[in-house]
Formats: sequence, C-alpha cells, structure tokens
Amino acid sequence: MTSVHKEIIIDTEPAAVWAIIGDFAGGPVRMAPGFVTASRLDEPDLRVVTFADGTVLRERLIALDDELRRLVFSIVGGTMRPAHDNASMQVFPHGDGRSRFVWIHDVRPDDLAGPIGAGMEHGLSVFKQTVEPSSGRLGQVTR
Repeated sequence: MTSVHKEIIIDTEPAAVWAIIGDFAGGPVRMAPGFVTASRLDEPDLRVVTFADGTVLRERLIALDDELRRLVFSIVGGTMRPAHDNASMQVFPHGDGRSRFVWIHDVRPDDLAGPIGAGMEHGLSVFKQTVEPSSGRLGQVTR
C-alpha cells in the first residue's frame, strides 16, 4: 500500500477552510470548482463526485469530526476502483489567520498513487486560489 501525503498553507482562517471541507455533499465542488463538476449525496453516507475529465467516484463517509476539523472517506466505486482506499483531510491553524491543510490517501494498488497524487496536487492548487481572500472567490462555485 502507498500513502500519498499532500499539504498546503492557505491564507484563510481554519473555520472558513473547514466550512468547505466539512461539507461532505457539496465540498468537492466548492473546493475545486471547474476541476470537480458535480458532487451529490447518493445515500446519507455516500457521495458521487464527477470530475471535468469524466472520472466519477463513489466515496463513502467514514468519519466527520468538527472539533478536530477532520474528514475521512474511502473511494468505493466509480470509474476508479482501487483494491483499497482511505483518505483523510484535516485543517489546522497555522499562524495568524492562516490554515495548514493536510490530505492523505492510502491506496492499493501502488500504481494508483501517481494519478491520485496528481489529482490531489491540482485540486489543492484550485482550492488555494478559490479560498484565499485575494481571489475574491471564497467558496464560490464557478462554471
């Protein structure tokens, strides 16, 4: 199994970052508008996420902890079907008015680490641009 670990510092308060990440149903579109084109609940703990390249993932909610600002989910179906997947996203305070966002995917088979890591990198880049006050787009969805 391979762990893909990505972090980014965001010039936005942790509560504002968590408001997006902690939104299991709509968070993916709010996090990376344009990269993620749709996200909806299929069951109370299962979301369907559609990406601009046509990839569709079914993700099961494992844990949502508002106090720790931590979300855990697993890819359980869709156009990518890993033998195992477990992902966590967590938001930490990082100095005055900033956040450190940590995203980890544990995945098997190992050859999925490349595509998953690339998607995480791109998603984080879009997320940073979307939520930082200088962008004027805090959590907005653009099409």
